Amino acid sequence: MHELPPLHLRQVSGSAHSRLWNEYIARYHYLGYTPMAGSQSRYFVFAGEHRVALLSFGASAWKLAARERFIGWQEDERQRNLPLVVNNARFLILPWIQSKGLASKILAIIHRQLPNDWLARYGYRPVLLETFVETPRHRGTCYQAANWIKVGQTTGRGKKCPTSKPILPIKDIWLHPLHRNFRSILCR
Repeated sequence: MHELPPLHLRQVSGSAHSRLWNEYIARYHYLGYTPMAGSQSRYFVFAGEHRVALLSFGASAWKLAARERFIGWQEDERQRNLPLVVNNARFLILPWIQSKGLASKILAIIHRQLPNDWLARYGYRPVLLETFVETPRHRGTCYQAANWIKVGQTTGRGKKCPTSKPILPIKDIWLHPLHRNFRSILCR
């Protein structure tokens, strides 16, 4: 492990960078690459001029009982304000990069930059981030170190499960407020 130069984010723009981002995710992320629909923002993370990580953010999950309880959402509030919750869909530190605390440092930077990038691109500022951590494959240590809050677990049914039986791995649900009044904003 070694100390890296200062970190900075670059949004993915243009077809060449988009293809490169997709290729890295397809090759090195355990979930692989799947196209994202709707509002989204993808990033390369650099240490100096060296690419060290990739992230993507997009539409939040339609329904999550643990998230709804944590926020205090009623059904009409959820439907109206769901776009203000953004999902961290992919987070990949390139496998040859070894630096203690790197993931939580990246998350701290994204907490500051993503709301402004989202505002510039989509005209509104998200107030809450969500992500899912597949256990026991991962423990969510970087999210905990970056002050995310573990609020519960998924049911393992996924988006389009026709039955009530789990078909996917159970995942921990982690949330990170981007605004101190996130609850009052989301419950309007």
